[in-house]
Amino acid sequence: MTNLSDLGPPNAGTRRGNPPDGYPACHFYLCLGCPQPVDMRDLRQVIWHQPVQHERLDIDA
Repeated sequence: MTNLSDLGPPNAGTRRGNPPDGYPACHFYLCLGCPQPVDMRDLRQVIWHQPVQHERLDIDA
C-alpha cells in the first residue's frame, strides 16, 4: 500500500467558483475505484485516485 507521504509534500489546490459551505464533508468524495474518501483540498489524493484501477492510499497524516 502506498503512503500519502510517499507522494511528496502537501499540494494544496485553489478552488474555482463558489466557495463550499462550512461543512467539512463538502471537501470529500468517495473514489469509485476503491471506495475511499478523497480530500479534494489535497491534489496528491485527487491525482492518485484518477486512474480507474489503483490501490488504496494509506493516509498517514
